[in-house]
Amino acid sequence: MLIPQTSTSLIETLRRRRQQLANLIDFPVILWSGSNNPRNFPANSFPFRASSHFLYFAGLPLSKAAIRLKAGKLELFIDDPSPSSALWHGETPTRQEIAEKIGADMAGPMAELESWVEDAATLAAQDAATWTQQSQILNKWVLPQSPPQGIDLELAKAIVSLRLIHDDAALIELRKAAAVTVKAHKAGMAATPQAKLEAEVRAAMEGVIIAHNMTTSYNSIVTVHGEVLHNEHYHHNLQPGDLLLADVGAETEMGWAGDVTRTWPVSGKFSSTQRDIYNVVLAAHDACIAKIKPGVEYGDIHLLAATAIAEGLVELGILQGNPQDLVEIDAHALFFPHGIGHLLGLDVHDMEDLGDLAGYEEGRTRSDRFGLSYLRLNRPLRPGMLVTIEPGFYQVPAILNDANVRSKYQSVVNWQRLSEFADVRGIRIEDDVLVTTEGSEVLTAALPNDADSVENLVND
Repeated sequence: MLIPQTSTSLIETLRRRRQQLANLIDFPVILWSGSNNPRNFPANSFPFRASSHFLYFAGLPLSKAAIRLKAGKLELFIDDPSPSSALWHGETPTRQEIAEKIGADMAGPMAELESWVEDAATLAAQDAATWTQQSQILNKWVLPQSPPQGIDLELAKAIVSLRLIHDDAALIELRKAAAVTVKAHKAGMAATPQAKLEAEVRAAMEGVIIAHNMTTSYNSIVTVHGEVLHNEHYHHNLQPGDLLLADVGAETEMGWAGDVTRTWPVSGKFSSTQRDIYNVVLAAHDACIAKIKPGVEYGDIHLLAATAIAEGLVELGILQGNPQDLVEIDAHALFFPHGIGHLLGLDVHDMEDLGDLAGYEEGRTRSDRFGLSYLRLNRPLRPGMLVTIEPGFYQVPAILNDANVRSKYQSVVNWQRLSEFADVRGIRIEDDVLVTTEGSEVLTAALPNDADSVENLVND
C-alpha cells in the first residue's frame, strides 16, 4: 500500500471537514473505504478505488479500512500489514503511521470496530464484500442500490451540503486533475495523424495521465462513433472524414477528477457540414458558460443550451419552426438527449451514488420529459461548486429511426436536409467550470475549443 505524500495542511483540512460535519449532525458516523475485488485469485485484483465519502474525511486511498467520526474526532480502524506483506509489496506503513498522517485521534484493528458501532450512521460502499460487512456489523441492510433512510439519510444530506462546495484543498487537487486532463487531450490530438486505430489515440492520452502518476477518472471514451454516448470500444479504424470524440479525464492520487470532451477531425480539417454542426454546439457551450454565476438555476443553463442548439439547427435548415417552441416539444432532444452536465469532485459524476440527493435541490424530482429526464443537476449555482458544461449533437439511430419519433416530429425535422450531415455522427464539447463569487472560471480553459484551434492542434 503506497501512501501519497501528505503534510500538516492535509491534517488541518481533514480536521476542518470533520468539524464541519459535527456541526451538522450529533450522532457517530462510520465510513468504510471498501476492498479490492479479485479478478480470478485474491492476489490478482481489479484496481482499487476507495469510497469517495471515506476519502473526503480520511484523505488517503486506504483499502479495507474504516473511520469513525464523532464530535469532530476521527478514529481509524485498519489492520497492520501481515508479516508476509513485505515480500510481495515491500515495506508498507503501519496503522500508527497512517493514523499520524491523517491526524487520527485513535487507531485500532478492524476487529475492534464492532465495539464502536452503537447508534452509528453510514453510507453503503460499492463493493459487495464491504457492504455485506457493513450490514452484518450494523445489523441492518446497507445496500448501494437502496436509498439511505433514517440517520443514514441525515448523514447523506450533511455530506452533500459539505461536498457541494469545494474547499481550498479540494480545488488544489481539482486544478491538478484539470491540468493533466488538458495535457492528455493535446497529446491525443497530436497523435491522431499517425494513428490507425482509436486505441492508439487512447494510449497517447492515457499515457500522459499515467506519466503524472494519476489514473483515469472514468473509462475513457475515444471513438469515431460519437453517437454512442458511453462508447468504451477502441477497435475502429480511423478514416479520413471521420470525427474522433474523446471524453477523457484524469484522477489525482487523492481521488479528485477531471472531465473533458473534445471532438476533432481525423484528417485535421473539418468538412463544411462538420464545422457547421461543431459551431452550433460551441455556441451553446459558450452561451452556457457566459451565464454561469451564483444564483442561476442549472436547469435554466440546460434549457439555454437546448434553445441555442435548436436555433442553430433551424439556421442550418435541419429543424423547422420557432426555437423556443421546438424546445417545448423536446425536438432538440432528438440530437441532444442528455443533460448539459453534472457535478464534479471526488467522482466524475459527483455523489451520484446517492441518487439525485446531491444533484437535485430538496423537493425537486426528475422530469419525465424526453428533453429533461437525463438532467443530472437541478440546483441553483453557488460559489465553490464545480460543474461540467457539455452540450452535444448526435445522430443516434435508435432515436432517429424510431417510427413513433419520426411520426411525432415529421413536421419539424427536414429529414432530407439532415441526410446532408451524415458525416456528423457525434460532437460533444465539455469543460470543467468553477462557480466563483462573481461568475465562473473554466479550469480547463488551457485547451482551446474553437474549430480553427482544434484543427491546429491536430496538425501541429
